[in-house]
Amino acid sequence: MGSSSGQPLQFWAMGREAEVVKELLPGFAQRHPGISVQVQQIPWSSAHEKLLTAYVGNSLPDVFQLGNTWIAEMAQLGVLAPVQARVDTEDYFPGILATNRAARIASRGTTSAPALLGLPWYVDTRLLFYRRDLLAQAGFTRMAQDWGDWSQLLEALKARLAGRGRPVFLAVNEFEPLLALALQQDESLLRAQDTRGNFANPGFGRALDFYSAFFRRGWADLQGKEQIGNLWTEFGQGRFACFVSGPWSMGELGRRLPPQQQASWGCAPLPGPQGPGASIAGGASLVVHKHSPRQDAAWRLVEYMGEPAVQARFHALTGNLPARRSAWPLAGLDTDARALAFADQLQRVKPAPAVLEWERIAVAMQRAAEQLVRGQGAPAPLLAALDAEVDGILAKRRWLLQGPEARA
Repeated sequence: MGSSSGQPLQFWAMGREAEVVKELLPGFAQRHPGISVQVQQIPWSSAHEKLLTAYVGNSLPDVFQLGNTWIAEMAQLGVLAPVQARVDTEDYFPGILATNRAARIASRGTTSAPALLGLPWYVDTRLLFYRRDLLAQAGFTRMAQDWGDWSQLLEALKARLAGRGRPVFLAVNEFEPLLALALQQDESLLRAQDTRGNFANPGFGRALDFYSAFFRRGWADLQGKEQIGNLWTEFGQGRFACFVSGPWSMGELGRRLPPQQQASWGCAPLPGPQGPGASIAGGASLVVHKHSPRQDAAWRLVEYMGEPAVQARFHALTGNLPARRSAWPLAGLDTDARALAFADQLQRVKPAPAVLEWERIAVAMQRAAEQLVRGQGAPAPLLAALDAEVDGILAKRRWLLQGPEARA
């Protein structure tokens, strides 16, 4: 079936994904000769602004890529069509699929039911990369699985690396590790229909205390990500025994470390308070413009990009982890111990709060944490101030839900 009006589908993709997606399109063209696709590459650095500009100018494309944390914002703008693709949603990692469900504040005091508004294209999360040899020298055969054992392991590494390095590299200006620790708690980070901060709750207090222990107990240096020359090279040099990162670091370490070091490192899920813990739900999804005149053709393209064989090919081209679990064996990931650590972690990911203001909130959260670890305040007043700042960020959401009196 051809696309409506005979016009090509407009497909916006970001960064490297836009470069390689063109290699996947010949297969789509063979199957759907009446549908042509025009791909526009957008740098990640300007993608958010370009999407908002296109929304204002009523020029959004038929299909576009979204970072999972942007879906709530686009849902509130009312530009995403509910998923109509014929796919097996059970084949997706549940926590990642959850990031594609969002509600819209339809009018003051009313909210639409959450709807599935996109399909994951590739998945991402954070876990631990560690030096097997350095752990073995400290008396450990595997990475810890809970906070208590992790603390013991880090103390042993600190003694072993004394004068040469630290157990962990943890950048004080990256929010993802702290967010992962916070998502391991039972309490949510927002309250009152996600209209107010909830960072003064006991759960976030536990996460923040454990996070600050990395610096307080000398497990990590107090530094930002820009203060390290090259993460992967210094990891290979033994400047630190582990770090928190995403799947791209597998490729970087494969390229940057010499052959004799390739067996020396591994990946492991993040430890949690009482066992293997949760981590963040990341990656990118494909969505369809609600007002596209070519929706049928658009969903056919989304379906095609989500096919397991196509996902496996996409992984070979980009290194991105497939969103469909059935694509992992096709991509050879079911026999890769490091990739399987990601598969394990992806079973226990949790989405960040689905509010369009989340990225601003995450920055505020990390800024408060950095003040704490730098000795610029005590936990209670810092968290009270953080909640007050988040309340201000969410003032418009309260107004939309409850009216002007809720601003107070």
